[in-house]
Amino acid sequence: MLFLHKILPVFVLPLGLVVLLLLYGFARRKWWPVGVAVLVLYFASTPLVGTRLIGWLESRYPAVAVAQVEPADAIVVLGGIFGPPVAEGMLPNFGDTVERLEGGIILMQAGKARTLVFTGGRLPWEGRTRLEGEDAAAWAVQRGIPSGKIRVTREVGNTADEALAVAELMKELQWRRIILVTTGWHMPRAARLFKRAGVDCVIFPVDFRCDVHRPVTPFDFIPCAEGLSHTETALRELYGYAFYAVTAR
Repeated sequence: MLFLHKILPVFVLPLGLVVLLLLYGFARRKWWPVGVAVLVLYFASTPLVGTRLIGWLESRYPAVAVAQVEPADAIVVLGGIFGPPVAEGMLPNFGDTVERLEGGIILMQAGKARTLVFTGGRLPWEGRTRLEGEDAAAWAVQRGIPSGKIRVTREVGNTADEALAVAELMKELQWRRIILVTTGWHMPRAARLFKRAGVDCVIFPVDFRCDVHRPVTPFDFIPCAEGLSHTETALRELYGYAFYAVTAR
């Protein structure tokens, strides 16, 4: 299941599809797959497509002011915060979703819950010796959060595992509601999975990337790496919807 969820999308996302089309075209000595590959790559790389897809996902759960967040028993920060692991004592290698960590710390400092929870993410190919949640907890302590107010879930591999692990923790500690913190484009899928696991959530999305209400400009039709990244991220999220629907998780 982990392979299907993490690896299989590579072959149906724009870059993977372009590679398959080019290989087929060269192997069969046909030009139409090459032309289709160029069109797929162009449209997938335009900010017009990438921005609209990411913006649509983010618009499902708009940003919320910290002061307006309802208190709960715990603040749960989803994984994906760090890049490749570093040696002990080195500055953490933060990824581009580090706002999840910052959001959880800010909510704790605002007194929105008594406990800060990090999920124990670890994938076989990452080479981690510790759970990602343990690294996040160590950084939160450096930021002033008491270690006694931090918990790390059991080891998890994806968002569905995170939801189940948090549900188990809530049952064990008799928590009634949590504040869920994750990236804006990831929140729709995460909220759905946590609801399916029976977790009552206060939603707190962070790290918004796109504004779908801004006017379209000529630059939106110029392909770029960021546009492709946004398109692939959004399509991967939509693939996640389909994956969990098929597996009934």
